Amino acid sequence: MAAEHDAPPAGRYGRSADERADRKLKIAAWVLGAALVGFVGWAGVHYVTKSDVTGQLLRSQTVSDTSVQAVVEVRKDADAVGVCTLYSLGADGREVGRRDVTFDRRAENYTERITMRTTEHAAATQLEGCRTASGHTR
Repeated sequence: MAAEHDAPPAGRYGRSADERADRKLKIAAWVLGAALVGFVGWAGVHYVTKSDVTGQLLRSQTVSDTSVQAVVEVRKDADAVGVCTLYSLGADGREVGRRDVTFDRRAENYTERITMRTTEHAAATQLEGCRTASGHTR
């Protein structure tokens, strides 16, 4: 008779310690799973949107009221054709020149001097960005 009264009736005192531990493990698994899905999504977007062509404006010089020279360093695959966009700003901040430059030399890393025409005196020249030319690979 004494053995029958040692165990409490089922469900009378709430969940057992094992059930509470199982619930915590399930919550931890869901949180880690959601973090993993988020990371895989971020890595996929980063992989798809990364540019295979990068450029850096090393220096620029206004050579006249209608002309700017810029030196751009380009990094790309040797077989890729890249396009970089440069623009110049006047003293008042308005855009006075813009040029898309195609880089098709069979090299991975090189610098190139570019001359760009402007509508008036340029106070600054910027590199907007570089990208792979669509449909142009060798």
